[in-house]
Amino acid sequence: MQFDDMLRRYFGTDDFAAVSAEARAAGTERMRVDLGLERDQSRRFALWMLLYQLDAAPDLDVAFKSEEERSAARNMMGLLAAQSGEE
Repeated sequence: MQFDDMLRRYFGTDDFAAVSAEARAAGTERMRVDLGLERDQSRRFALWMLLYQLDAAPDLDVAFKSEEERSAARNMMGLLAAQSGEE
């Protein structure tokens, strides 16, 4: 799942700065529903990561069944934190 494709699918544009607050809320809700329905691990992970970046992701134990998936998500969270200087 490509980032730009996800933005277009859930927010109607690949320019996130142009998304209204209402469209952001609606797109985020659709993403959360799709996360719950998605069975492909890589697509679920991509959805969860975008939700995480939007501060709308469910907890790891809710989003991922396996410890391996939760560990991968923690690693990505650490990388994002390090990149933004939070660590």
